[in-house]
Amino acid sequence: MNFGEALEALKLGQKVAREGWNGKGMFLFLVPGSVFNVSRPPLLGIYPAGTEIRYRPHVDMKTAQGDVVPWLCSQTDMLAEDWGIVH
Repeated sequence: MNFGEALEALKLGQKVAREGWNGKGMFLFLVPGSVFNVSRPPLLGIYPAGTEIRYRPHVDMKTAQGDVVPWLCSQTDMLAEDWGIVH
């Protein structure tokens, strides 16, 4: 798949990864948006308690170490044709 197809799969709730990634078990997933009230740091140091925050949808990655991190697409990832759905 190309990145456009991988992005559409993410929007459908699927997990995707590149065959070219070296780490085992790495994949991307879409975090849906939500609304919540500020109740703890670090946002509590930026906004008053109880402030309603809109958490925008974004893409996260499960790393080879099992952590979750925000993910941004590189030029290489964007132009790659080795994307696939993770089952």
